[in-house]
Amino acid sequence: MNSKTTNNIATGIIYVLVAAVVGILIFLLGYILITGLPHVSWHFLTSAAQSFRAGGGIRDQLFNSLYLLVLTLIISFPIALGSGIYLSEYAPNNWLTGLIRTAIEVLSSLPSVVVGLFGYLLFVIQFRMGFSILAGAIALTFFNLPLLTRSVEESLEDVSDLQREAGLSLGLSHWKTITGIVLPAAVPGILTGIILSAGRVFGEAAALIYTAGQSAPIVNYSNWNPMSTTSFLNPMRPAETLAVHIWKVNTEGVTPDALSISSGTSAVLIIVILLFNLSARLLGNWMYKKMTATK
Repeated sequence: MNSKTTNNIATGIIYVLVAAVVGILIFLLGYILITGLPHVSWHFLTSAAQSFRAGGGIRDQLFNSLYLLVLTLIISFPIALGSGIYLSEYAPNNWLTGLIRTAIEVLSSLPSVVVGLFGYLLFVIQFRMGFSILAGAIALTFFNLPLLTRSVEESLEDVSDLQREAGLSLGLSHWKTITGIVLPAAVPGILTGIILSAGRVFGEAAALIYTAGQSAPIVNYSNWNPMSTTSFLNPMRPAETLAVHIWKVNTEGVTPDALSISSGTSAVLIIVILLFNLSARLLGNWMYKKMTATK
């Protein structure tokens, strides 16, 4: 067998593997959307869930998922950004840096159930935060940090050293070179990390069962005071998310239309994740062009 034939066979195998991955993705998304979209309506999106009667919606669960996602990113991204900058730009190659990277790898391999139980014992019980959005956001931060930190670090390391040398040659400080030259160039990679971590947070259920809770109390969406117990912005209230709602409906649901609710909620979950990814990509491209003066 000559080299050309070998190359053609290898290329064909690669194409088949790529097609298999794309096909699996299309099959999964298509099945969820085809079975779930017929049950999605404006009433379904804007009405409260029902425990026993048919015709309930996912209004509160949808908002809780978005609120929890935003709160988790607000907590985790600054920490991950600082850690990534330190590991990429300042950390020396010694045992301490190796220990930090090992800790990040270990943290990323923890099962979400373990993180949820840890959050339950520490935040819900020990700190007496109760089942709350804030307890869930902090718990999600623990296994969201490794992915975000590695994404930031690798994105910064992918920036050419020539750009750093150009900034330093112009008399810029190391910090100014990082914030003014390196970080803007690393925005696409950092954004990819945010998108991956956001999808993981949005679809998480196991950790939130023990921290954010499985109930969705009625809240007042006209009450903007986050300190009020009835406000939708109160971070100390329990909050059932879409993923937890799907699990609960399929395991404990007694409503007559439990299957329809589960299918519709799954479709909404997928659509929201896709919309978030698309919006984040567009925002990231705009920020990259703005920060780097690229046309």
